[in-house]
Amino acid sequence: MRRKLAGILATAVISALAIPALANAATGAESAPATAARPDPLGDLISTALGGGLPGSVEFKMRATMYHAGAKGIRAFDSLGCKVAAMRTVAVDPKVIPRRTVIFIKETVGLAMPDGSKHDGYWYASDIGGAVKGLKLDLFSGFGAASMKALGGVDLTSLSVSTVGQFKGCPPQ
Repeated sequence: MRRKLAGILATAVISALAIPALANAATGAESAPATAARPDPLGDLISTALGGGLPGSVEFKMRATMYHAGAKGIRAFDSLGCKVAAMRTVAVDPKVIPRRTVIFIKETVGLAMPDGSKHDGYWYASDIGGAVKGLKLDLFSGFGAASMKALGGVDLTSLSVSTVGQFKGCPPQ
């Protein structure tokens, strides 16, 4: 599967590089110098795919618990000082997944979000917890114990987790 994806992406890169060169040759325009810095989103995508960072390429099998605001000792702010976001904030062991990492949890795709939309599987590692050690996550469900129903149908004993990037500031609300 990975080789097939790499082949498809390599073909796309060759096409992306060849078409502008052919257009320049046809119009007589000079191409940019080889040393000029150009954005390379396709190259970045290929590097990510080959490095295993695409959603669905599992890096960790982790177990999870849930927490909600209103529980004893749970504040409305994460360890970064940001307001916690329902179905987005996740507490991690920073020795395994650094804070400010965007993670993808395959099993949460399609879950109901508080606004009625469907979850896209992306979570933001902006919190830590005393009981979150090793390959364990603590998913923030929202405000009040009833918010935990959204995650009720998910098998929290074995989640497919991949890191997909970093974020700055606070997670989106």
